[in-house]
Amino acid sequence: MWIKNSALLLLLVILFSSCDKKRVFDQYKSVGTTWHKDSIVTFNLPELDSTKRYDLFVNLRANNDYQYNNLFLIVALELPNGYTKVDTLEYQMADPQGTLLGEGFSDIKESKLFYKENVRFRSNYKVHIKQAVRENGKVPGVKALDGITEVGFRIEKKE
Repeated sequence: MWIKNSALLLLLVILFSSCDKKRVFDQYKSVGTTWHKDSIVTFNLPELDSTKRYDLFVNLRANNDYQYNNLFLIVALELPNGYTKVDTLEYQMADPQGTLLGEGFSDIKESKLFYKENVRFRSNYKVHIKQAVRENGKVPGVKALDGITEVGFRIEKKE
């Protein structure tokens, strides 16, 4: 019995570790139960091979407290020379019926959102992410965004 369970465990470990060969960096940071408008999530990226190219993703974990169909993010890629490239991004978070999109079997859904492709890194970079959700017809942004619990950043090797 012990050998059978050990073999099954070994098979599962191999299966899950081999499925993610493209991953170079994958980190999450908690924002609690509410992502405040002024809260910036920062990732210090590792030094990567400058001869290779990479695809970049913003990862989010959200629950059913998220009440909007879309999500707006401001993502800043800070280069080593101090120059910062800023993008305002929009992602669909729910289907037309209001059901949260993403992967997961519980009420927590994980979304892998495309950010940039074919990027070459020359040294250490930083990524800063903040939410910029606004309600229709209102100028000020949503101060406390419920439902987003974790913000992540992922780098994959370009094949």
